[in-house]
Amino acid sequence: MKNNESQEMYLEAILQLKLEMGSVRSIDVARKLDYSKPSVSRAIKLLEKNGLLVRASAGELQLTPEGQAEAERVYAAHRLLTEFFVQTLKLPKEIAEEDACRIEHVISKETMAAVKKYLEQK
Repeated sequence: MKNNESQEMYLEAILQLKLEMGSVRSIDVARKLDYSKPSVSRAIKLLEKNGLLVRASAGELQLTPEGQAEAERVYAAHRLLTEFFVQTLKLPKEIAEEDACRIEHVISKETMAAVKKYLEQK
């Protein structure tokens, strides 16, 4: 993984898969992100090294409390930005989702708070 954005993408994907399927393995992450198995394997090892993920004996991926918190933060930003783009800018959901996925990694906490406040006032 080259940067924090990549790490965040993996954490978010693992969280989403966990919510959808209950348990997550590396192959599930590879399919969801459309990445090669070796790339996912390298990323998983780095997430483990950074204390964000552990692998259970059966190969199941489990987020640590720190990893869970980071994944939830990114996923919340994704959902909030998607909602903002659809409701306020009237973008189609597909476009809103794609743009939210890109922006969620670079947007400031202050801007996220302003978007949240704006949506709460509607």
